[in-house]
Amino acid sequence: MSIREKLAKRASKAGLSLSGGVIDGLNAYFDLLRKWNRKVSLTALPVEDAGDEAIDRLLIEPVLATKYLPAADATVLDIGSGGGSPAIPMKLAAGEISLRMVESKTRKAAFLREVVRTLELDRTAVDAVRFEELLSRPTLHDAVDVVTMRAVRVDRKTLAELQSFVRPGGFLFLFGTAAPTAANLAGPHLAPAASHLLLSQWGSRLEILKKSSVRL
Repeated sequence: MSIREKLAKRASKAGLSLSGGVIDGLNAYFDLLRKWNRKVSLTALPVEDAGDEAIDRLLIEPVLATKYLPAADATVLDIGSGGGSPAIPMKLAAGEISLRMVESKTRKAAFLREVVRTLELDRTAVDAVRFEELLSRPTLHDAVDVVTMRAVRVDRKTLAELQSFVRPGGFLFLFGTAAPTAANLAGPHLAPAASHLLLSQWGSRLEILKKSSVRL
């Protein structure tokens, strides 16, 4: 079975109906990820064998999350983009969003730029810096609708910094399996908005925090 066929099958199992164009894009991204992962450690998931977990977590899970975006043309800032998931699959499934990916490691950032170039992704940029360096750019404060990240290690200090990028009334999307719940991460500017189980077989969740629309 080809990766494209596996992808269509896994999408159907998750209740998704994907267009041929989206499947082609996800397939092309996954192919690049497999090739680069042989030389650059982009993900620990078993992409070489194109196993169900790799396809589900890296491709299907982000596509499922696009239904929770606040607008079709939302501006999205992805932190610690690494191998490109969830950011790139979200962009492929929701093509009208504007996406900026932040990845401090040079080789991973090079991979992300190669994906953007090869897949001809418009309104998509890559910053090869630590996200803390972007805090000094006033134009990025209160500038995006959604900040996304895989919540491997997240705490209130990090979230307090990340919320600086989010416009009042905007959101933080935290992807993970063992991440703290949104309620436990709420703070002065951030309130729990929703908690969604994305893929029950892997226990993957999306925790959503909303930034106060009133400056405190």
